[in-house]
Amino acid sequence: MWTVFIIVTGLVALVAGAELLVRGASHIAAFWGVSPLIVGLTVVAFGTSAPEMAVSVAATLEGRADIAVGNVVGSNVFNVLLILGLSAVVIPLKVNQKLVRFDVPLMIAASISMSLMGQDGTISRMEGGLLFSGLFAYTAWCILVGNRESADICEEYGEAFGEKTATSSKAGTKRGGNLFCQFLWIIGGLVLLVFGARWLVDGATTVARGLGVSELVIGLTIVAGGTSLPELATSIIAAIRGERDIAVGNVVGSNLFNILGVLGLAALTGPNGVPVAGQALSFDIPVMVIVAAACLPIFFTGHQISRLEGSLFLGYYFAYTSALILMATSSSLLPQFEQAILLIVIPMTIVIVMIEKYRSVG
Repeated sequence: MWTVFIIVTGLVALVAGAELLVRGASHIAAFWGVSPLIVGLTVVAFGTSAPEMAVSVAATLEGRADIAVGNVVGSNVFNVLLILGLSAVVIPLKVNQKLVRFDVPLMIAASISMSLMGQDGTISRMEGGLLFSGLFAYTAWCILVGNRESADICEEYGEAFGEKTATSSKAGTKRGGNLFCQFLWIIGGLVLLVFGARWLVDGATTVARGLGVSELVIGLTIVAGGTSLPELATSIIAAIRGERDIAVGNVVGSNLFNILGVLGLAALTGPNGVPVAGQALSFDIPVMVIVAAACLPIFFTGHQISRLEGSLFLGYYFAYTSALILMATSSSLLPQFEQAILLIVIPMTIVIVMIEKYRSVG
């Protein structure tokens, strides 16, 4: 009963924290004249990724590298397939052109870099330093773009964004909110998100260990999903509130933060870097790279994620989770499952993408 209470309390804290975070972030974006996309890529994404940072660094210091790596890889897969998929099912998500041109290719490049660094079985401290320095470079670039927008130099968002900002600013003024209050909302939301995720992960992990599940699978599923619940709650609330740039930017920014920041810092703090398990190299990391690459054709279909494409993402996530369960239990059904993926899922994906492309052109 205590474990159930912890899980339910964690869920309540996550929902409340996401609401506060989205409200504060959207109002600050309007106040400073910065696009919600930039806020989603930085403030919201980095804030909601705080649980991944805490879990992976702590796991590395405790010598449990499988949980540290599984948390990063599983969170990135969870973010794209489940969070974007579920958010798009709730309401179709518009994708900013800047995201398609720069941030998504950068996410793909970071995923490939992680895969290459881990091929020798370890992500060394030097490689961790390179990843972590990449986070600083990316953050500096986002700040530069934000400053240009504030000064009305960057023309990327055009008059539509200017009108939206003015409307949002007037709405924020009518609500009587001030800048200090919005910061308090963000801090309070982050606190609730971190504690909510921790309570939920602790409860779920207790149940999983009682069932004899391996640490890598726990890291890839329960811990990764649990630490990504702040992103899930934030993106869904943002989508419902009409802040679609925050919903999408939160996911892409979180994935970049997970690889560059979380894994980079974990490798830096580990005595010998972070060991990478064979299963992660042969299956989970390649899946993460493929999932990141899959964003480009989906995002290019009219620069949006439709409900149909969101449903496709959700289907992929359940297929991935099913594969993990089959491998963890050494099930004899695994070969048939792999054949089903090749013969059914991949052709269906191609058909759906072509349909969405045709609709966007039409």
